[in-house]
Amino acid sequence: MVSGQEPEDLAHLHPAAQQIARLPDEERLRHVRADRWIGYTRATEVLGQLETLFTWPARQRMPNLLLTGPTNNGKSMIIEKFRRAHPPLSHPDREEIPVLVVQMPSEPSVTRFYTALLAATGAPMRARQYRLAELEQLVLRLLRAAGVRMLVIDELHNVLGGHGDRRREFLNLVRFLGNELQIPLVGAGTREAYLAIRSDDQLENRFAPLILPRWETSAEACSLLASFAASFPLHRPSPITTTEMASYLLTRSEGTIGELARLLTEAAVAAIESGEEAINQRTLLLAPYTGPTERRRLFERELA
Repeated sequence: MVSGQEPEDLAHLHPAAQQIARLPDEERLRHVRADRWIGYTRATEVLGQLETLFTWPARQRMPNLLLTGPTNNGKSMIIEKFRRAHPPLSHPDREEIPVLVVQMPSEPSVTRFYTALLAATGAPMRARQYRLAELEQLVLRLLRAAGVRMLVIDELHNVLGGHGDRRREFLNLVRFLGNELQIPLVGAGTREAYLAIRSDDQLENRFAPLILPRWETSAEACSLLASFAASFPLHRPSPITTTEMASYLLTRSEGTIGELARLLTEAAVAAIESGEEAINQRTLLLAPYTGPTERRRLFERELA
């Protein structure tokens, strides 16, 4: 590393990043590679809608939300941000889990999903020792005892991996849980998740769709890039907030915030290791990053 000089002016950084920018390079690299929350308008809107659902009074037919968008476009990070805002609470006799997040199994079945719910609650039980009807009642009892107020099902598009009868069985299960628990359900997944919900008229009417589209060059995208630039502990300003740079970065990352974050992270690492100390044309070229389409092509070429 060659960037060991003491920075002079760090006004281009957020206050927290300014403190880290004064640390040794190894510490700065660790911070650059860590996950970070970058707020933007659509994410704030989603968090607001989740909060509204969370405080909704119990009734027979609760409102639900379906969060959809391309893979790696921030759905799971928004859900995790919301879950951390409502963390589990320990009581002498039980643990309260206000927001329970469970991932839809890759091969959907009622038993596997109930097992995933048990695991998410931390229940030390083996689902195989129960018949399905017993397992169902056990899950309902545990979720009520844990005070679950919102159930989030991530990777909901996996339901399409099941055959017709199994898919219908699981969709019926989703409707059943909503009715029995009288809590809002939140589904998250790709466009295929919406297709799965739309295949059931009753579920389609219950789940309000909310889309996280691919990013396009706009003032909002430039603002997002400015937030990224101010969060990386680099000694010099990163000139990435212009319309031209936004267009280049979004084209290279194919318009998803996850890929954009990965590209900028690699460029920030290159900026520290090269001594350039800014994300610019040089460090973006130094960054060992390839977009999703190119990665698929390279993988297919290796298999050929």
